[in-house]
Formats: sequence, C-alpha cells, structure tokens
Amino acid sequence: MSRVAKKPIALPKGVDINVANDTITAKGPKGTLSVAKPAGIELKVDGGNAVFSTESAEQIALTGTLRAILANMVKGVSEGFERKLELVGVGYRAAMQGKDLNLSLGYSHPILFKAPEGITIATPTQTEVVVSGADKQRVGEVAAKIRGFRPPEPYKGKGVKYAGEVIIRKEAKKA
Repeated sequence: MSRVAKKPIALPKGVDINVANDTITAKGPKGTLSVAKPAGIELKVDGGNAVFSTESAEQIALTGTLRAILANMVKGVSEGFERKLELVGVGYRAAMQGKDLNLSLGYSHPILFKAPEGITIATPTQTEVVVSGADKQRVGEVAAKIRGFRPPEPYKGKGVKYAGEVIIRKEAKKA
C-alpha cells in the first residue's frame, strides 16, 4: 500500500487549492496551475493541509501520483522551479534578444529559441542559461529542449549540459 498518498501536503501562506468540475486548481503568488482529478479520489483541504483519500485499492497508486503532482504544483505557485544549463566549448555563447534566447553553438547559424508562455529564460553570463517557471514539468521540458540543440559529447565534453551534470568521458582512439 502506498504511503505517499497518505502524507498531507502543507500549504504555505498565499496558496489556495480549489476542487471544481473534476479539476484541482492551485493558485499562488507565482501563478495558477491545474490538474484533472480522476473519479474515486477525494481531496480534503482543512487548515493548512491537503489530504487525499480513496476507497478503492486499485486507486492507491494513482492517488500517490496525484499527491506528488499536487505537491509540485503547490511548490511551483509559491516558490517556483528553475533549471540551470551550462555551455561548454570555445565560442559557445547564449544571449537574450528580448524574450528570445539566442544560442551560438558552433553551427553555421545562430539558434533562436522562443520562450513558451509561463517560462522565463535568463542568461546571467554568456555561458549560463537559467530556465524558471511555476510548472515543474514545463521547466524541465524547456531545459531539455535547449540541451537537445547540442548535447554534451563524450570525448571533449563540449555542448549544453545541466549544471552539476557529470559527463562520462571516453578515451580517444589509439593509432
């Protein structure tokens, strides 16, 4: 039996959770997020906690998943999420052009990436990109898309990598 589903979600000040028409909506200072609520799962909000419950044994796993998603939504609308990327390589640069990200990654042309709605992209230095927003899934998706333009290669480690990511290096061919 899942223990994740039984754990209550602490609601910080300024975060409201509403359940209407099989949709759970979390509203806070960083924005509003919503998720569909499956039938057979109940959500009770009392005091500063939200607790899920279900009567069906088949719904336990889904309840734990929904609890984890709602906990990420609550953290996202109160604090937000961010993912840092590093550009490694000679001449690899990132710069903002309005709301668009301009990447020079060793190709014959620059790559212009438009930030989706609800996602903020910043470049503190020429070799760092910070993707932030309220939705954890969308922040990770955008960071993965930017990394996909030039993934790190195993011989020299050049490319776009996550901050703190360890690239396993290969030895070059011997003659």
